Amino acid sequence: MADISSLPLPERVDVLVVGVGFGGLAALHRLRKDHPGLQTLAIERAEGAGGVWRENDYPGAACDVPTSLYSLSFAPNPDWAHTYGRRHEIHNYLRSVAADYDDQIRYNCALTAARWDGSAQEWVVDTTNGQIRTRFLVAAPGALSEPGLPEVPGAEDFTGTMFHSAKWDHTQDLRGRKVALVGTGASAIQIVPEIVDTVGHLTVFQRTPAWVVPRLDRNIGPMERAIYKRVPGVHRLVRKMVWAYREAYVLMMARNPKLLPIAKTLALAQLRIQVRDRSLRKRLTPDYTIGCKRMLLTNKWFPALQRDNATVTGAITRLTANGAVDDQGREHEVDTVVFATGFTPTEPPIARAVTGRDGRTLAETWQGSPRAYRGVEVHGFPNLFFLYGPNTNLGHSSIVLMLEPQAYYMSKTIAEVTRAGHSTFEVTQAAQDGYNADLDPELERTVWNSGGCSSWYLDSTGRNSVMWPKFTSDFRRQMASFEAADHRFDDAIPAVTETVETTAADTDPERTLAQ
Repeated sequence: MADISSLPLPERVDVLVVGVGFGGLAALHRLRKDHPGLQTLAIERAEGAGGVWRENDYPGAACDVPTSLYSLSFAPNPDWAHTYGRRHEIHNYLRSVAADYDDQIRYNCALTAARWDGSAQEWVVDTTNGQIRTRFLVAAPGALSEPGLPEVPGAEDFTGTMFHSAKWDHTQDLRGRKVALVGTGASAIQIVPEIVDTVGHLTVFQRTPAWVVPRLDRNIGPMERAIYKRVPGVHRLVRKMVWAYREAYVLMMARNPKLLPIAKTLALAQLRIQVRDRSLRKRLTPDYTIGCKRMLLTNKWFPALQRDNATVTGAITRLTANGAVDDQGREHEVDTVVFATGFTPTEPPIARAVTGRDGRTLAETWQGSPRAYRGVEVHGFPNLFFLYGPNTNLGHSSIVLMLEPQAYYMSKTIAEVTRAGHSTFEVTQAAQDGYNADLDPELERTVWNSGGCSSWYLDSTGRNSVMWPKFTSDFRRQMASFEAADHRFDDAIPAVTETVETTAADTDPERTLAQ
């Protein structure tokens, strides 16, 4: 197929998709299947597809969701080598799916700004490759795209090497080095076992211990994979069985937290078996309800922390020229600092670049607490779909099961709006407020809100603007219909939009946004 990546952008398209990860690919699939007559284009800031699985190439990177659920329904993958996919497997899978849409994708093309033109009733999108106008804008940047790098006093004085786990510096040879790893979350528990036996000394700075449960991972042999290929029904059955099993987690996390001691018993048993030293075991035991933060799946974390060249200490408070200081005032000599400190899902960078009809950006509209209608639409932003938006993340299953219904809803909405002869639609403020008013009480009773921890699920206002508190089947049913009564159309939408001038900084490649 011809390479179109070097061609100039068209002046206008019907639908522009931003980002080519799971969400962007799901959107492209629905648009090709349901709307072959629409001119659709996707832009991706990187040289290839993959999203978070392209960016996160740190040692040991893998998924904590079973591979049975980690493929798009229209592109089943019977070739997974493990029940929990490794990073390279998932990245290769996404690239193979994207290859079928190469004629609709422009790589190395990053969105720098987008603003609603009310008079023309379309979006004006600035990219690193020029400007393009579109009737519908589909933002699929991913929730885990912007590394959360903490501000550590003294960082400017540190003479060693520093980087975030999501921006792993492969030019650095860690053999024999004195490494500080900051964080004990999902990335840290994968990195530490991979590097501990090669570094000179590893100091893990732990602010809060995590609840860890066994990872029941196994290799998927050639015979099993052959069965999945030759008898697709078997593969689909396994997927349904794993889905049903994972849905049961909702009962513990969101519906009846009294069931959580079941998971706690399992976690404590692993901790007791793997950590014999009582003092260390106490430091590794969380004081909040299990499930409040993301439960971590691993069998290697605790053994790695007990290597002779490993130290577990408290939170990092500052850096010096040659070391890092913990919360007890002890300085640890280090020459490399790795920040495994997660991401900023409640403050997505794309929100600072998308400007609605009243001249305000998404970030200014949200004011630190993202809200949307069904996680996809935002009042004041006509003809915009936000995939993996507010309150669409899961604590129990695959995000793919949430992204595909969002892509379906996008497609259905475009069909309904077009069929009715409208060019513009926007969710009403009342509908958006009503949706969140129903959702927030559901979240209040979940372990994420009531479990006594501080997590990235809670935004700067203390509201849970990240998680979905129900079953994935509930979300799928919700996204199956378009409610015209919750929207206003065309002339009912104010056309006046504050003019936003594009500056040189807007098109600076160094300031482009995560997709």
